[in-house]
Order: sequence, then structure tokens, then C-alpha cells
Amino acid sequence: MTVAPLSQKEIEDRLAELPGWSLDGDRIARTYRLGSHFAAAALVVHIAQVQDELDHHSDLTLGYNTVSLTVNTHSVGGAVTEKDFELARRVEDLAPGHGAR
Repeated sequence: MTVAPLSQKEIEDRLAELPGWSLDGDRIARTYRLGSHFAAAALVVHIAQVQDELDHHSDLTLGYNTVSLTVNTHSVGGAVTEKDFELARRVEDLAPGHGAR
């Protein structure tokens, strides 16, 4: 799969489909709040599994009851690509199962 940087318009259009996600400099980002530290840690493990499946990894931060992700594609100079949005969509699909909001 060839990976190419997305235009600003393409990024904005895709972000409109992912409530809670935003552009943070040269990355897309989201913070989730969960009911407990254990729930947040479980979400981190689940995200790590998805990242390994996709062979695409975000910066992932575990707080007491929060999980934050920022992601871009290093292989194209740190630009935002469709791979980043694929990861974001996968995380959005699994987060509610952990009670994330």
C-alpha cells in the first residue's frame, strides 16, 4: 500500500467523521476519559494490539483515568496519512467497549 500525505482539506473532511479527534500540529490527536485507571490501562493494551495488527503505532499516554493518542506517519516525513485515520477509526470502534468517552 502506497502511503501519501493527505491535504489539509482531506484531513479536515476525515476529522469531521471522527468526533473528539483534532489536528494537533502535524498529528491527529484524541484523549479519552475512562471510569478508572484499570479501565484506562486495559484500553491501552487493546490499542497496542490494534497498532501491532496495523503495523502502525501512535504515541500513547496513560494517565490515571485517561488515554491520549497522537499519530502521524513517520515514513512520509511525519505527515498525516490514511494510515493514521485507519488507526483512529479502529480505536474509535473499540473505545466504547472500555467505557471510554
